[in-house]
Amino acid sequence: MKRKPAPSHGTEVLFRRWRFLLPALVFLALCGNLSPAAPAPQADSFPPAADEALAVVDRMRTAYGQLTGYQVEIETKEYQDGRVTAARRFRYSLRKANRLRIDMETPHPGMRLVFPDPEGRVAVRFGGWLKFLQLRLAPDNAMFATASGQRIDQSDFGQLIRNIGRSVGEVKRGEPQMEEKCRHLLLTVEASDHFLLGVVTRYRFIIDRTLWLPVAVEERTPAGQLKRTIHFRQLNTCPEFPPNFFAIEEEVVHGSAAEQQ
Repeated sequence: MKRKPAPSHGTEVLFRRWRFLLPALVFLALCGNLSPAAPAPQADSFPPAADEALAVVDRMRTAYGQLTGYQVEIETKEYQDGRVTAARRFRYSLRKANRLRIDMETPHPGMRLVFPDPEGRVAVRFGGWLKFLQLRLAPDNAMFATASGQRIDQSDFGQLIRNIGRSVGEVKRGEPQMEEKCRHLLLTVEASDHFLLGVVTRYRFIIDRTLWLPVAVEERTPAGQLKRTIHFRQLNTCPEFPPNFFAIEEEVVHGSAAEQQ
């Protein structure tokens, strides 16, 4: 009987190597097939802090949407190098839709601004010995200019709440931080400035957790230097405005509507 030729030494070595490598390759192939697929990215997903902040903004929108008007005392201060450079205090009255009156206390006591007139301008009446003088000015007139860049037609709660929503949403530069303090909620976020193009501001919004409306705003530079503060005090969410309260030409009637009857 004819015998098969014996395998060479090199063939035996190759066979032994493959005998141990083959099970390892099968194992790796099986592991690769069993590994879980990477999760698909979720569109419009937000970290928990952003979710909570957006929920707060929604509550504020709802609260403001239920108002027909409001009246509030506002005090603003602007700062530079730690010093107050401008301070204003005034009574702010708004009736939906789109009727606004500002009664200045400082620095121009007796001055009254009513917006808008039929041409969309601001009617300005002065107090004291200048009370005979009346001006009609555009909302972006330099007379109303402040270091913040905010215009008189960008001053109501509705605009502020929209700005807060943008600050914790599409123009934020970091994740919002929230803290509860007594009856207030403190919402801090760094974002593009509300009114100045190309400027980044660190905002702190103080919100009443009963009314779900703002009570104060603090603005700082990213380095922490104070720029401006706004305080809303003595908020009246159900004001009774006299019939001619928002009049432009006529003398203002003081007191409530009931007192005029």
